[in-house]
Amino acid sequence: MNPLLPHPAAGDGPRRFAIVMSNAMGDTLILMVIVRNLLRNGIDVDVFGRPAYALRHWFPDVAIRPLPDEAHSNAWLAPYEIVVQMHPHKPVANLADLHPRVYDLHEVSYSDPPGCMAERFADFCRHELGLSDVGTTNGITPPSSLRHRQYLRRIAIHPEASTDDKRWPRRSFVKLAHRLRERGYDVQFVIAPHERKHWSERDRAGIPAPSFDSPHELACWLYESGWFIGNDSGVGHLASNLGIPTISLFRRRGVSERWRPAWGAVTVVLPWQWLPTGGLKEKFWRETLTCARVLRAFQRMVREHAPYATSRGSLSRLR
Repeated sequence: MNPLLPHPAAGDGPRRFAIVMSNAMGDTLILMVIVRNLLRNGIDVDVFGRPAYALRHWFPDVAIRPLPDEAHSNAWLAPYEIVVQMHPHKPVANLADLHPRVYDLHEVSYSDPPGCMAERFADFCRHELGLSDVGTTNGITPPSSLRHRQYLRRIAIHPEASTDDKRWPRRSFVKLAHRLRERGYDVQFVIAPHERKHWSERDRAGIPAPSFDSPHELACWLYESGWFIGNDSGVGHLASNLGIPTISLFRRRGVSERWRPAWGAVTVVLPWQWLPTGGLKEKFWRETLTCARVLRAFQRMVREHAPYATSRGSLSRLR
């Protein structure tokens, strides 16, 4: 990717950006790192995207709009000097044809340098945008009516993921829920409406799974939960972003180093690493990431973070 105009923050570069957000919640939260860094360096930004708009109340100082119906025409992009999209062809497939200065973040996301995605996007702001005041926070701000982690015994478990290769077995999540309930925790699953038909195991086990009408409602509920356990997913990024101590299950170390949640207290749990090849690790990761392994990680997290972030003011330390 070619660099943008040098040092926009110094006054000789573009002053108005449009950020076209991903349709994925996790990617959206990470992209908000770029938005936050542009704003803190005095550059105007408008954000477009479905998940971003659904969470607009959590970013009250950001101009967030739905992706317009005319997204495949160029009129809506005319006011902007620079347009940024995470992926080359989504959510707007022909974005590069609509504006003379469109930058996708594919190379930033998938190149070799180390670091999780929030760190990579912060480096992009520093080195490609020439911004001087740069961080990995995204400025998420909870509504004042909520109390952080007020239900300290509630464990939110997200047993689903965007693709099958990220999913730990359903039977393992149900077993984990039983073990945690035996220890006195209020275990509740986070399952989208279209996923519920796959979860007869949850029904038989009597594990609650509240319904949420919007990502905003989910965020409010997560913010007041005590803990989070789940697959590599956008819900895990949201829990981490809200300062909820988070266990994130990954199939490979390399994948976790790039895509792990970036904020708060996060424990990545991996399968056994002694299998000799990447192919074998991919094939058998579900069997070698055991329920006992996840329970031990959770118990360590409780010892370290039971008093962590028990008030709303503590979230300010994450920003």
